[in-house]
Amino acid sequence: MNDGAAVLPWQVIRDDDNGNRYRVAWYATRDEAQRMAETLDGHDQGPVYCVERLERNPA
Repeated sequence: MNDGAAVLPWQVIRDDDNGNRYRVAWYATRDEAQRMAETLDGHDQGPVYCVERLERNPA
């Protein structure tokens, strides 16, 4: 059985001006996630996008 977290552990997170955080995309590699975050964050103002790795908790 595949666990989505194991396949796509890298997340692009959106931080808005009000302190809210949203997961907007999941990727298999950090490089893919970083490229998307940089593309989305290409504006001078507004939301900020960052990359985080989803840590799996052992069952």
